[in-house]
Amino acid sequence: MPDRLFLSPPHMGPNEQLYVDEVFRSNWIAPIGPFVDRFEDDLAALTGMNAMVALSSGTAALHLALRLSGLRPGDEVWGSTMTFIGGVAPILYEQARPVFLDVDAKTLLLDLDLLEEHLAQRAGSRDALPKVVISTDLYGSAIDATRMRALADRFGFLWISDSAESVGSHWNGQHAGYGADFLILSFNGNKIITTSGGGALGCADPAKAAEARFLATQARDPAPHYEHTTFGYNYRLSNVCAAIGVAQLEVLEARVEARRAINAAYRRALGDRPGFFLHNEPETGRANRWLTTIEIDPIKAGIAAEAIRLALEAKNIESRPVWKPMHLQPVFASASAIGGDCAARAFARGLCLPSGSAMTQDDVARVLAVIDRLSR
Repeated sequence: MPDRLFLSPPHMGPNEQLYVDEVFRSNWIAPIGPFVDRFEDDLAALTGMNAMVALSSGTAALHLALRLSGLRPGDEVWGSTMTFIGGVAPILYEQARPVFLDVDAKTLLLDLDLLEEHLAQRAGSRDALPKVVISTDLYGSAIDATRMRALADRFGFLWISDSAESVGSHWNGQHAGYGADFLILSFNGNKIITTSGGGALGCADPAKAAEARFLATQARDPAPHYEHTTFGYNYRLSNVCAAIGVAQLEVLEARVEARRAINAAYRRALGDRPGFFLHNEPETGRANRWLTTIEIDPIKAGIAAEAIRLALEAKNIESRPVWKPMHLQPVFASASAIGGDCAARAFARGLCLPSGSAMTQDDVARVLAVIDRLSR
């Protein structure tokens, strides 16, 4: 059996071990230290956000963003139905009510026409508008930030850009999520760059970042003893993980170029094949192509996505269905949904192909050989 070909494994560069060794020599092991500060500064420079807070996960970042948004129990939070559970579960932490919207069929990003239509309907009725809207930059594509900012200003909601999968992605020359009130990033082990586990919260208002740091370190008030006037969380990133992150940021652009080249190779081989569709990046965007995703029409292609997944698995190649829409998840059975047909169809037909930035041309050929045997 050939070696396992993973969907998106970590890819270390030349300096991660060097920086971690520096952390151990300095004994700055706790979730504070020079590499945490440096990582936050580097992330701010990358994204254009006014302040960044390094955290233990993207989910922690989203939770803090929602708490800082001033949600009250029962407030509505709108967002894309096609996302990872960590991109919506914190809504429940804050006792708010999720409302899931459909996606654009070509990009799998939140359908902004649908969003605007239903915001306008709410504005013309006695129903409350959402307090928060979360846009999800799925699989490395960045949403139209100019339009999202305009909708937020027009309808008065706070915009959280969940760009967990889109570090290094751009829309119209700006980093994914630029202009949002809050920006969510993830550095989980399978992301385009990793800190082993980690995330970050970007804030347009530096005062919100200071409040996030306070809440992320157990909300300890200034005092020689442990004094608490509110509760917080243990969400800060360690200096060890931040050192890995600093080194990973140094090679981010190379990782983006590698994944874009892999996506281009899949596109050349499969793009014109009957029944196969590779999801597009927005016309004015530059996706990091974290994962290459395809949809397979079983009638036109003569083969279903699940059959391809199983055939790849038989050759020790990992692939995976695209995210199951949140409005179809049992945990959200009682949640409201607007549309959902595009997301449901993408889930039924969609597949994520191996896209790791360390993949070779032979690795890509290995994946394509399995698909060729089934679909030609």
